[in-house]
Amino acid sequence: MIAELVVFDIAGTTVFDNGNVNAAFRSAFSKAGVTVDPADVDKVMGYRKIEAIKIIMEQYASDAIAGNPGLLDHIHDVFVRDMVQFYENDEVLQPLPHAIEVFEWLQQHRIKVALDTGFTREITTPILRRLGWDTTNLIQAVSCSDEVPEGRPYPYMIQSLMAQTGVTDVKKVVKVGDTEVDIQEGRNAGCGLVVAVTTGAYSREQLEPYQPDHIIDSLRELPAKIQLF
Repeated sequence: MIAELVVFDIAGTTVFDNGNVNAAFRSAFSKAGVTVDPADVDKVMGYRKIEAIKIIMEQYASDAIAGNPGLLDHIHDVFVRDMVQFYENDEVLQPLPHAIEVFEWLQQHRIKVALDTGFTREITTPILRRLGWDTTNLIQAVSCSDEVPEGRPYPYMIQSLMAQTGVTDVKKVVKVGDTEVDIQEGRNAGCGLVVAVTTGAYSREQLEPYQPDHIIDSLRELPAKIQLF
């Protein structure tokens, strides 16, 4: 089967993340008086961020939610503000190795490239702008978690990207991401190929239980997997 569309996650998959997202999460919780273990934050990477915050708060301080209905939104607002500021000013913001060459390879083979993310559009915009990805012809479409009814693991972002790019057969869609919910998103959408990468929040050992079709350690390995697809 010939792929028509590859949907990539952003942070940890195509864009370098040196623990900055995790740190921003923990900082937002800390400002609300909740100390969170970094490993627990990694477990919810890939989710729509408001959902990730809810999961963590239910684990650490469920009583606080009942007593303050606006607390989740407050923590989310702090997280968004800090992430926007970070991406607008980070001097080392850069694509992960081989991301651009893989985008170019896909274009040369007439395979469309799209991005989806657990970030809101407010956070995504400065990332794309700083990398020049908002104007490049290497990326055909972008979908953010606040632009669909539900974020990952639901399939709505992939469905939106298919609609934007005119791809009608989900079996010709490849999903690439670095977390459990990236894999689940691809499966729930019915993608023909689901590939996990070890460049982000999850190690190979952490990804294996979710049974993606392939686990790769670098995007450089992706074209070979697509050619075998």
